[in-house]
Amino acid sequence: MNWMLLALQTATLSATNYGVDAPMTAPSQPATLADEFDGKRVDQTIWRFDTSRNAEGWYNNEKQYYAADRRQNTRVEDGVLVIEARRETLSKAKFPDWGGQGYTSAKLVTREQLGYGFYEVRAKLPCGRGAWPAIWMVGEDASWPEVGEIDIMEMVGWDPNVIHATLHSGAFNHRLGTQRGAQKTVATACTAFHTYQLDWKPESITIGVDGRAYMRVENDQPGGKAAWPFTRPYPLILNLAVGGDWGGAKGVDDRSFPQRLSVDYVRYWKHGD
Repeated sequence: MNWMLLALQTATLSATNYGVDAPMTAPSQPATLADEFDGKRVDQTIWRFDTSRNAEGWYNNEKQYYAADRRQNTRVEDGVLVIEARRETLSKAKFPDWGGQGYTSAKLVTREQLGYGFYEVRAKLPCGRGAWPAIWMVGEDASWPEVGEIDIMEMVGWDPNVIHATLHSGAFNHRLGTQRGAQKTVATACTAFHTYQLDWKPESITIGVDGRAYMRVENDQPGGKAAWPFTRPYPLILNLAVGGDWGGAKGVDDRSFPQRLSVDYVRYWKHGD
């Protein structure tokens, strides 16, 4: 979701010409990296909190302040990670990087850079108007969109239960209207846990839910890194944004807050392990 100046985002965010229907099966061996959220709080040997743009404001005209290890916004309850977006203002004295935002939330990023492999994130999504949950990956060693972005799951609260899988690169991105992706309706995305999956290989990226792929993009276009920058590791990101050019395209319903993104587990199998 590292996007700016999105005048046409609502209409063109997720191209639908890369749809597929195929099985997706997680590897049977133990995961290379896993967090089952069995502890009492976020394991900061696995995750870090991204607060880097709080003072200046986040991309896409989003409205949230991302708190670091604040229980009101991030906690582990009964084996589930809860990322909670709240309608509130903070004190500059207590939160020096507060940029005047009217909402708080959290953004977690894996400390480890992950690459080719199979990913599973079991989550229940928030559906209040203005909520914008995401499970995604983006490179950190170049500028966007050239660095590449893999959106495993995005949903906006004003269009509940419609999930999006999208790839962005220098040649294929929403600014050009060339982004590659698909969408799928999951009728109980906001009331039940579902397993969001990514199979990232050198020759293809496949994304699905609950054991069925619904998007696949092949590494078959000319253009080098501009077409396929997905050759180096990225961190995995979990966040719940508020408002913004897409998430807030139909306003924010303050009455629906607080909103929660609940995550039962995160698992990653490195290909070849």
